[in-house]
This record gives sequence, structure tokens and C-alpha cells, in this order.
Amino acid sequence: MVDIDGVISLFGGPVRAPRAPEREGGRLHSVDGMLHFLSAKAAAHLLQLARMYDLVWASGWEERADEHLPRLLGLPAGLPHLSFSDGDRNSGAHWKLGAVDRFAAGRTLAWIDDCFNDACHEWAARRAVPTLLVATDPRRGLTEREARLLAEWAGERTPAPVQGAGTAGANGARMASETAAP
Repeated sequence: MVDIDGVISLFGGPVRAPRAPEREGGRLHSVDGMLHFLSAKAAAHLLQLARMYDLVWASGWEERADEHLPRLLGLPAGLPHLSFSDGDRNSGAHWKLGAVDRFAAGRTLAWIDDCFNDACHEWAARRAVPTLLVATDPRRGLTEREARLLAEWAGERTPAPVQGAGTAGANGARMASETAAP
């Protein structure tokens, strides 16, 4: 599960300082009339992670993620997105948690977000399947550090090839039960 604001769309740092570490590697874009500093570095990390994970947008952007991010950052088009109901937003828990839980069902899951709360951590600890919450600093977004953590975590869950089994496909197909979706 991938959040956008605070993960790809950075905020909270000096926008006019192009050499500031949290502002390198991206550009300002108008998205639905709002300025967003979109991190090309975060996008590059997601492209690498897409080789190991089935990416799902977990953002209030909902379907607008697919309308804008492939064109602006070269991210894959057609990624699924979560839809949030008023019940999700007013549940008393983290406003994304209901939709994340419904989508994930019993699947292994990695979730990248800049705003986890106690309810998220309690939910992750209760799940019967491996669950990883990866917090980002909204000024820096998805960095090499988080991308490496996600890659290592996915590598620990990828089954070793069976000797003599041949190839599973061009990209090495993964079993659905072993696929994690950030």
C-alpha cells in the first residue's frame, strides 16, 4: 500500500531552496489546481519496488493517482487504488485502516505512509500474516533507506526457486500468498 502525500508528494520543507536535501530530485506540479512537490527519487524507488511488490495506491487521491502520477513521474498506469467511505473517515481509527484491511484481507502486506497512529500499529500486530508499516518523513518521502528496508523484507518472503523447476515467467512469477502489496 503506497500513500502519496508525504511519500511521493513532499511537504513541510523549504520549497524555494532547490539545493536543500529534502528538495533535490523533484519538481513542483499542479495537480487538480494544487501545487505538489513530486519526488522523482521516490518514484524511482517505487519503480524498483514494483519488481517485488504489487503496488496499490492508499491515498485520499484515490483514482486521481492514476490520472496524474504515470504522466508526471513515469509510474505504472492502471495500479489499483483504495476507495474510502465516510464510515472509514469517521471510524475513530486511522481513516485509511478500514479500506486497507478490506483490500489486504489475509494477504502479506507492506504499507508506506507518513502518518501512522497507534491503531495502525495495533492492527498490524494483530494480523495473522506478515505486515510491515514503513513510516516516511513527509519532507523527504520514500528514500533509499525505506526502499532498502522494503526490498529486504520482500526478499525474506520470496520463496527460493525449486531446483529443476524451470522458470516461472519473464519476471519470475510469485505465488499470490507470497506477494506483498505496499
